[in-house]
Amino acid sequence: MNILKHWMLTVILLAASVSTNAQKMELTNRQQALVAIAANEARGNMEGLRQALNNGFDNGLTVSEAKEALSQLYAYTGFPRSLNALGVLQQVIKEREAEGKKTEPGREADPLPKDYDALKQGTAVQTRLSGQPFNYTFAPQTDYYLKAHLFGDIFARNNLSFADREIVTVSAISALQGCEPQLKAHVSGARNMGVSDGQLHEIPAVLREKVGEAEAVRCERAVAEVFNEPSQAVNTVDFNVWPQGEPNPYGQFFTGNSYLADMGGGLFNVTFEPGCRNNWHVHHRQVQVLICVAGRGWYQEWGKEAVEMTPGTVIAIPAEAKHWHGAARDSWFQHLTYHTSVEEGASNEWLEPVTDDIYNKLK
Repeated sequence: MNILKHWMLTVILLAASVSTNAQKMELTNRQQALVAIAANEARGNMEGLRQALNNGFDNGLTVSEAKEALSQLYAYTGFPRSLNALGVLQQVIKEREAEGKKTEPGREADPLPKDYDALKQGTAVQTRLSGQPFNYTFAPQTDYYLKAHLFGDIFARNNLSFADREIVTVSAISALQGCEPQLKAHVSGARNMGVSDGQLHEIPAVLREKVGEAEAVRCERAVAEVFNEPSQAVNTVDFNVWPQGEPNPYGQFFTGNSYLADMGGGLFNVTFEPGCRNNWHVHHRQVQVLICVAGRGWYQEWGKEAVEMTPGTVIAIPAEAKHWHGAARDSWFQHLTYHTSVEEGASNEWLEPVTDDIYNKLK
C-alpha cells in the first residue's frame, strides 16, 4: 500500500510539474493582457477589448497602464479607435466598481523636468529603437512628430516601460493588414527596448488564443523574418474586389474571426480569416448556395469527405444536410452565399463546433 501511495504521489507531482512548465511563459499575465488589449483596439473589436481589459485588471494591470497603452495607440491606429477604446475602458471601470471587483488605479507618469527637450530625448529613443540614427527627410514634419511627440513626449511617460510599449505596438500593428514592413521594424526594434526573444515568440500564441488567427499569423511571419526562421506562407485576398465587411454578427457560431458584407438582394459575402470555420449547421426547408470568389477554403457534409473551394467553386447545399464551411489554415477565404428553394418555415440550426481533430486533417 505504501508503494502504491508513493507511486500515485509521484504521478500527481509529475503531472503538476508538466502542467506548470507548459503554462510557464516569459510574457507575464499582465503583458498577455496588453497584447490582447492592443490588438483588439487596432481591430476595432470593442467586445474583445472589454474582455481583455477585464482579464488584465484581474491579473495585475492598473487603470493607469491601460489608459496609457490606449492613449499611445492613437499614434499607430488613429484617434477614432483610440478614443473609442478609452470610452470602453471607462465603461469597464464603472462596471467593475458596481460589481465590487478590484481595479487598481496605479500611478500616473512622473512630471517631466522644466528643461525637458522632447526632440533631443525622442531622437535618442528612436535611435535606440532603430539601432541607428533615423531621419525621414522626405517628410521633415513627420520626422519631427515621430521624434518630438511619439518618442519624446509619449515614450517619456514612465508609467509604462519601453518594453511594455513595444509589446503594445507590435501587437497592435499585427492587427493592421498591409502594415507588415512597420510590424517587422518594430519586432526588430522591440529587442533593443528590452523585449526578450522569448517574449516576441510568445506574442503570436497570445494573439491566436485571445484575438484571432490572422493577427497571429501576421506576427509569426514578422518574427520569423527578423529571426531568419522558416514561416508558413499565407494567401491573402484583395478587399478592394470583394469587401471584407463588418465583424460577423453570427461570430459566436464560428471558430476564428469572420466578416459579413451585405451585397443586396439577399446576397452576402462572407470573409474568413485563415483557420476560421463555422460550426456544423443545418438549413431547414431551404437550399444554400456557396460561390467561392477569393482565397481557398473547405466545405464538408456530415459523413462525407471535405471538398476544397477555390475561386469559381459553386456548391448547392441540400436542405437538411448537416455541414460546415471555412478557410484553409494558410489562406483567407471569401464566398458569396444566398438561399434558394425557400419553403415556408425555413430556418437555420447551429450545432457543435468543428473539432481541431477534423479540421487539422485537411491540407
